[in-house]
Amino acid sequence: MKQVFGKTEIRLVKGDITEQDVDAVVNAANSSLAHGGGVAGAIVRRGGHIIQEESDIWVKARGPVPAGSCAITSAGNLAARYVIHAVGPRMGEGQEDEKLENATRSALITADKHRLKSIAFPAVSTGIFGYPADRCAVIMLQTSVSYVREETGIQRILFCLFDDTMLNVFKAALQNIKAG
Repeated sequence: MKQVFGKTEIRLVKGDITEQDVDAVVNAANSSLAHGGGVAGAIVRRGGHIIQEESDIWVKARGPVPAGSCAITSAGNLAARYVIHAVGPRMGEGQEDEKLENATRSALITADKHRLKSIAFPAVSTGIFGYPADRCAVIMLQTSVSYVREETGIQRILFCLFDDTMLNVFKAALQNIKAG
């Protein structure tokens, strides 16, 4: 499923984010950028340990990445050139919706700063962080649409979802957003 907003195509696909041919993939990261499991673990397994090494250097130089913010590293052996590590909220920590919105926007701003044309997002925080999938879909899609209705160089935003259930949740949310 796809819709166009301004000059940007937003597309929903079921698949493996590590296989997407985009300028950057977004990692659903934790504040310490320790990539052990979930999307983060898959990215390092496929992309190589260099992604973890660069993440460690980032944290050592700048400190932990707060929820709602992001960091960027190379993508190692992935088809993408970069990994944008977006730190989403953990359920129960407070201000979860605002933090997810900020993490999504931060990743898009980072993509624009690096003059990237395409980016792939997972459903940030819906794994071990426990964020509800339906709320995630609404917030990430609305934030992305709002962002691309302003001036941006991003031409394609892909939401790469790992199963039919999550894909259908995002489809339902996207259908409720007016194209244009």
